[in-house]
Amino acid sequence: MQRRELNALLALGGLGGWSATQAAPTEGRQYQRLGQPLPIAPGKVEVIEFFFYRCPHCFAFDPLLETWVHQQPADVSFRRVPVGQQALLKLHQRMFYALEAMGAMSPTVHTGIFNALHRQGVEANDEAGVVALVQRLGVDPARFRQAFNSFGVQGKLAQGTKLAELCGVDGVPALVVGGRFRTGLGQGSAPGSSELASGQQMLAVADHLIKLARAQA
Repeated sequence: MQRRELNALLALGGLGGWSATQAAPTEGRQYQRLGQPLPIAPGKVEVIEFFFYRCPHCFAFDPLLETWVHQQPADVSFRRVPVGQQALLKLHQRMFYALEAMGAMSPTVHTGIFNALHRQGVEANDEAGVVALVQRLGVDPARFRQAFNSFGVQGKLAQGTKLAELCGVDGVPALVVGGRFRTGLGQGSAPGSSELASGQQMLAVADHLIKLARAQA
């Protein structure tokens, strides 16, 4: 499903939620409990999305997620963690963290990267390609190169990789909620479910996990 179709459906129907006729999400089916809980800030429920820019499912899920994030109350915080073991995915991880370090990782830039890679045929398969991509999105290329090759960005990449391992992330997009629970796209979805339906269910499960995290804080 194209992103413009997802946006149109969102405008018409919203995100929906877990149906009152359905049983509550089940541990081991719609979500997993982390083997080792992550440290959490008092009074906050953190939601972490694990993704990578080349993932078509992450691209389709992103507008749903953006809408959902903006609907959350003040005690819910959100952040993204790019993942991937392949050289190209690590290149895009460095791009994300460099933009973040510069204060240039806005929703417009984030969406622009997805659109460039999935809709506009941009390759960005090496450092020069990544620099050209962010420059077309309005980012200063000289400052970006400096951040891209910095020690701090390399450290962030290692931290993100370690966090994904600690959370047992083996597919994307995935959400970790409250430092205790993990859910992923399609978990428990009916066979043949659309990207939209699977994404809506994933976020409905996340809503349930936020309530669990609050209750167990």
